[in-house]
Amino acid sequence: MLQHSNTSSDELARQILQVVALIPYGKVACYGQIAKMAGLPKHARLVGYILKHLDSEAEIPWHRVINAQGKISLSKLNDQGENIQRLELLAEGVMVIGDKTISVDECFIKKCM
Repeated sequence: MLQHSNTSSDELARQILQVVALIPYGKVACYGQIAKMAGLPKHARLVGYILKHLDSEAEIPWHRVINAQGKISLSKLNDQGENIQRLELLAEGVMVIGDKTISVDECFIKKCM
């Protein structure tokens, strides 16, 4: 699950990752929405921290989580220096220009942006 974690942080991570797993293919949600749905309102930064430190082998759609402005915040890069999150979203048909997802229709929860 998380690299370098303890039991209490594993439980918080589990709550958050269960919610992230619910985001449908081709849709996005914001960090704050994930935190709220996980029962951790006002802990959007914790969501970001957990996703940033997620084991690369985890089968969680972390790439579907964006910030409240509709932008990609995580900067995981592939060997070619391309943003992995951007590439994953494009592969799912999410319209991305630069580092910003531009369509509110692609939000899992409509109050995303």
